[in-house]
Amino acid sequence: MAMNSQLLAVVQHIEAERGVSREIVLTAIEQALAQAAKKNHDVTNDLRVVIDRKDLSLHVYDTFICSDEDTGPGFISLERAKRFNKGIPVKEGQALEVEMPASRLGRIAAQTSRQMIMQKIRDAERTNTFSEYKDRIGDIVSGTVSAVSHRDTYVTVGKTEMVLPAKERIPTEEFQVGDPIRAIVLRVDPEAKGASVVLSRASGKFLEALFRLEVSEITDGVVEIMGVSRDPGFRAKIAVRTANENVDPVGACVGQRGSRVRAIVSELSGEKIDIVRWNEDIRQYVAAALSPAKLESIEVDPVDHNTVHVVTAGDQYSLAIGKRGQNIRLTTKLTGWHIEVKRSMAAASFEDQKAEAVKELAETFSVSTAVATQMADAGFLTVEGIVEEDETSFIAATGLDEVTAKGVYAAAQAVAALTRGESIDE
Repeated sequence: MAMNSQLLAVVQHIEAERGVSREIVLTAIEQALAQAAKKNHDVTNDLRVVIDRKDLSLHVYDTFICSDEDTGPGFISLERAKRFNKGIPVKEGQALEVEMPASRLGRIAAQTSRQMIMQKIRDAERTNTFSEYKDRIGDIVSGTVSAVSHRDTYVTVGKTEMVLPAKERIPTEEFQVGDPIRAIVLRVDPEAKGASVVLSRASGKFLEALFRLEVSEITDGVVEIMGVSRDPGFRAKIAVRTANENVDPVGACVGQRGSRVRAIVSELSGEKIDIVRWNEDIRQYVAAALSPAKLESIEVDPVDHNTVHVVTAGDQYSLAIGKRGQNIRLTTKLTGWHIEVKRSMAAASFEDQKAEAVKELAETFSVSTAVATQMADAGFLTVEGIVEEDETSFIAATGLDEVTAKGVYAAAQAVAALTRGESIDE
């Protein structure tokens, strides 16, 4: 029998474009055609469709019960049954499988089966994708942006479409169709209706993976990553250590003239990265993590052994906290310890204190010097002083417009919670 060239073309196209094996495609077609054909009243539930694997010819078989005469669907007369059985006698009640003309499937069955076939192929694709990527979670993949929809970015890697959800993107980045992109495989969901491979560029795991790529000492196990915390697109901290006394773990990650970390910063669209030397002494670890702030003292709480108390000079307090609490928040995540920061009680004139307070208020809350001065003139020189007042009184005392005052008050509460080592919703 001549090769079914039309079916061959379809199968080859699906193999090439969808990455699904020929056997899976042919099995899907057989099952779909049979399932669709069974909706006809003149066939039985035993109907089966077979595609010859050599020439791709289509064969349809149905099973009938032999009877004295044709009595309806599912039955065949003994005389007709004998002809179909190549002259071999049959008995009444005997089940006989008969090959039927392919046209018996009907046009409706062929049309209906298309949707079933594509569904089975999509199921096969998901199975193939799951098998390929289930053991690659945490690996970096490179692809091309194929679509952007509702801020979700779709990425084609090889023949597989993956999704980079909005929450897994770096907030400062925008992608266009055709852009090259790298990300880590965050998870694989075989039950997903759409793309089953979920990517991430915002995860701390992505930063770890980039360091593994760039720093051979990490790949070789000489340098170990002990922790990562990120504010994606803005700032990150990564802690490293080594058991080899001849290796500087921080220097290895920085690279000659900063080449290694610079490559990672470029990949992350300018995100600032602090590389911290891990230390089993939590005091030294926190001191390194809070850099560039210089600390006067660090003490472990004698009662709550997961809390450290940090004291800074007045001009270092805002550095330790960071803009909107970023530095202390990242340090808390990195170390896993609650950190309480207080300024030194060293003597200073009121005017000096006020000037320093205005500077720190402006930096901490990202407000103008005029707004910071207005708060200081009202007696609010510190974050603690703001949160000790209720919101209504704060607004009235400062004379700030309501939107600005409420924003500053809410930010002060968040920063105060961080300095007390409390957990806040980001």
